[in-house]
Amino acid sequence: MTARAGTPLTHRVGRRHLLGVAAVATLTAVGVLRGAYTRRGTGRTDHARPATEEGAFEETYRGRHIQGVPLASGDGRAPGDWHVTVDGRRLGVMRRADGSYLSMVDHYAAYGTPREAARGAVDELGAGEALRGHTH
Repeated sequence: MTARAGTPLTHRVGRRHLLGVAAVATLTAVGVLRGAYTRRGTGRTDHARPATEEGAFEETYRGRHIQGVPLASGDGRAPGDWHVTVDGRRLGVMRRADGSYLSMVDHYAAYGTPREAARGAVDELGAGEALRGHTH
């Protein structure tokens, strides 16, 4: 790129470079803010570490009754399958390739255990929304 000695800096650098810097700054800010939101205690982790297999659980979390039971493998079931409910309604929970879990309410977050996935679903649903489907 050739520039005369007397031209302003913005002309020498060029609009393309300035737009590139602005885009990088914006994406960096979004990434930092997203990371801060994730660490603020929402129950989500960017890189959930698979926990050791836990047994069945039943608890009240934020006023919602969550329950989970590990299913025996066989009959086409994969090891690590669970039957999880929130207020008696089935919550789809799947084991990911890395050993963490995801729920059908929040496909994009990885949780270390099915209990954490159920809690994350409750956090996503909020107080006034229920899972759709049949009660069990």
